Amino acid sequence: MSVFRKVKKALGWEIRSAKPEYDLNPIIYSQLKPFRLPLVLVQVIMIIGTMGYILIDDFPILDAIYQTGITFTTVGFGEVAPISSAGRFFTITLIIFGFATFTLSTAILIDAVIKGKLFELYKERNMLYKIARLRRHFVIFYHNEYTAQLAKQFNDNHIPFVVVDPSEDIEEISKEYNYPYFVKEEPYKEMAFLKSHLSSAKGAISLSKNISDNITLIASVRLYEKELGRSPFLIISNAETQNEKIRLMKLGADKVVATPSLMAKRVSAMAIRPDMENVLDEFLYKPDTPIDMEEAFVDEDSWTVNREIKDLHLRDRLKVSVIGITEKKGRFIQMPKGSALITPGCKLLLVGNQKGIAKAKRMVSLKEKPEDL
Repeated sequence: MSVFRKVKKALGWEIRSAKPEYDLNPIIYSQLKPFRLPLVLVQVIMIIGTMGYILIDDFPILDAIYQTGITFTTVGFGEVAPISSAGRFFTITLIIFGFATFTLSTAILIDAVIKGKLFELYKERNMLYKIARLRRHFVIFYHNEYTAQLAKQFNDNHIPFVVVDPSEDIEEISKEYNYPYFVKEEPYKEMAFLKSHLSSAKGAISLSKNISDNITLIASVRLYEKELGRSPFLIISNAETQNEKIRLMKLGADKVVATPSLMAKRVSAMAIRPDMENVLDEFLYKPDTPIDMEEAFVDEDSWTVNREIKDLHLRDRLKVSVIGITEKKGRFIQMPKGSALITPGCKLLLVGNQKGIAKAKRMVSLKEKPEDL
């Protein structure tokens, strides 16, 4: 490695390759194999024709190449110079072989286009190159109404994602539901992971209505994660019942949404406190909202352990408020007072703008108390 490349790497100027992990070129080349014979025949006939005109009628080489080309392609431009009787017999033979070669080439071309998948492969390769440029994206497995709604939210919030589904009409589906990137593949196969560039993704989302599909996918992603030796993926899945939710969590999902339960909670919130539901829709679920809500985990060696909430000065310094504390044993304290103690392993529920919450989470994760406090 040169000194210049070492300096670029040290400064972080190295540009990561955008080459897909799954190479379609060998398959494309196999589709082009039938064209080899016509190309070889054309070259052979051109060589024979050129040599024939040079030897028979003593044509200059450029005139011989030109006469062979117009004769071979049967364009009918005439003779570039007087041709002898032997030359005319040679010309007739060249025309017959040229016509036969063009007929054969046309038949091979039509057969390759009709029976082959050359155009589809080129389109898929272009899609894979686009996906390869993504970083920290989400891979959503299985298309259904859940995926369509999630894709709308991701597009509104500018979150990159790839949809993987085995449907034959996935291209039409992607146009209808505005999926910018898609892969037609069985979701649980390693080929789907390679094509969707899962190795560079932030997480995987499995939204099948069949729990068996979700179980298979979660297990496959966790095994792929171990093969890569990378940090754990964020795996999110859906479940139809609470029992399925518990099973998926035990099998390795980080987050599981029980759809009927979630819908019941939202409907209940609308019925009991409709004004609060409007506030949530306006501020928490709206894209580019000025207000956000996140949890900050308090590690055992954090400087905030055994300190009071008011000692963090989150409200006056960062415009962030602690509206809840989830203790390590699971007990939730809502609207804690400023004198409430922060215990190791608890989670602080923070409300504020995204920038302030990000700074608050970084501050809570520190082992030493910041000097400006």
